Amino acid sequence: MIQIQSTWFPLSDRNPQKFVDVYNADESDYQKANIRIWHDSNNTSKIILPIIK
Repeated sequence: MIQIQSTWFPLSDRNPQKFVDVYNADESDYQKANIRIWHDSNNTSKIILPIIK
């Protein structure tokens, strides 16, 4: 499984995805992020997975 996210949670705090004071943010300040991976002839993305021995 590959998880794509825009923050390092739980290694760091949650990302509200908008400009607010994170330390005083309310639950309503957090919004869902849409992350897209493009894969066609004009828009290419790639995921590089290191080999761990």
